[in-house]
Amino acid sequence: MTSTKIKTNRSRSFYKENPPNCSSDLQLIKVKDKPPNIRIPIHSSVKTPLIDYKKLSWLCPVNTNKANDRNAAYSEIDHETFMLEYKKVFMPESPVKRCLQYYNDKEKEQNSSSSSLNTLAVNTTTSPKSLQNVNASEQPSFDVRDYLPLLHRVKKTEDKKVLQRESIQTLRQILTKHPFERTATENDLIFSNLQNFDFFKNNIEPDVLKELSVLAQLETWPDDDFVVYGKTGIHMVLKGSVVPKYTPYLVAGVDGVYPSKFTCCDEDDLPLLSAGECFGTWLTYEDPFSEELSVITLEPNCEFLKFTVSDYRRIKEHIKHREESEKLDLLLHCEQYKLWPKQPLSSLAETVEWVVYPPNTVLASEGYKSPFIGFIQSGECHVLRQVEVFHTLKNGKKEQRTQQVVVGKLSQYSSFAEISLLLDEPLTCSIITTTKVRLGIIQPEKLISLDDVTKQLLRQSNTRTFGHLSQEEIQTEYLQQELKRQWNEFKHSQVLEVINARGIRPGYGKWSKK
Repeated sequence: MTSTKIKTNRSRSFYKENPPNCSSDLQLIKVKDKPPNIRIPIHSSVKTPLIDYKKLSWLCPVNTNKANDRNAAYSEIDHETFMLEYKKVFMPESPVKRCLQYYNDKEKEQNSSSSSLNTLAVNTTTSPKSLQNVNASEQPSFDVRDYLPLLHRVKKTEDKKVLQRESIQTLRQILTKHPFERTATENDLIFSNLQNFDFFKNNIEPDVLKELSVLAQLETWPDDDFVVYGKTGIHMVLKGSVVPKYTPYLVAGVDGVYPSKFTCCDEDDLPLLSAGECFGTWLTYEDPFSEELSVITLEPNCEFLKFTVSDYRRIKEHIKHREESEKLDLLLHCEQYKLWPKQPLSSLAETVEWVVYPPNTVLASEGYKSPFIGFIQSGECHVLRQVEVFHTLKNGKKEQRTQQVVVGKLSQYSSFAEISLLLDEPLTCSIITTTKVRLGIIQPEKLISLDDVTKQLLRQSNTRTFGHLSQEEIQTEYLQQELKRQWNEFKHSQVLEVINARGIRPGYGKWSKK
């Protein structure tokens, strides 16, 4: 109590000695006269700018000559140049896009390399993986509109004229090279682009056209009013326009039929051939430099795609010889035809056609006549026979059913159905493909055209396909397959029972495959 009294007395004595000036010290201070509340902003984290290393490498050679000499001082011109241009080294920050950015392989390498260099340059602890995706949006977009441009970019037009125009541009670029200079990829491009034109698609077989694409030539005529002889081969206009002198001006000649006569075109009604149209022939003439099938150029620097008659004939003969060799090789690998003479074997090979069937295709059915004779070049087929069995129902009754049993298989270099077509009788088994199968087949109408000696050899060399099996053997095979199937089902059920009893769920928890 005494201490508090002393303090109050001292304060009263102080105010008595020094009374406050009410006019000055106790005046009200206006709010607007108060000094502003100055706050120092907190330093915000600044993102490390990306460096454009192409511009940096351009800026560095400014002082390259003097940098080698450590004692030399930089000139003022070099300094001013560096200070004016150094800001271009930093890449501007791209705005955040709504969709994910698309990078090709080249851009990914550039981004990854620049990000790793930035990490070393600024000495930050940011991971290269995060710097690689600086320009990409942080979260994936769920808006379909963001991904539609990527889909539309891949979509190709189906307009026939546009496709032909693009094909002509591609052909002109590739055909500037000689045939021996072109790569396999460029030859494939020629083949695919030629298929966009109706003449090559409808009048030439694909395998022949593919071989011809390797020998395609480019002809250029520098001046107008030149005569281009069409009897030397097939020509397609790539640039410019021409006028034929006679009709017809295009003869495919696939069947070897020569035109009966040529008619001279009227000057008032001349057909104009522009880019993408063809003239010429595949037929061989004694005088290839005659006026028939020839055209006249109307513009300078006309360009033509040309296939010569000699190249076409040589490729046709080569493909024919290759197919005959392939068919003969298939027959000689079959066990029944190894001892055949050459003449009947060659006549039989001429009737063979190539067919490809997918898996699970029924080639022939038991009890019906086979549609063809088959020679398997590649793939595998199952042979099935029918058997009558008794099936027990759930109520204990039994009923008779017809089941099919796999009694064998036909693998590579096996044949079937020779006797069925020769004797005009139904097959004793069904044949179903298990894999993709390439067959050489003989149609019934071509089999009839064979001579009697070849037919007799076919009859003597072959037997009925799996016709030696009796019903008892088929039933025994069926019982063995049924017992095997029941045993597999029993094992599977027991394994499932043990797994479920232990609470094991395959594919979940610790049993999931990682």
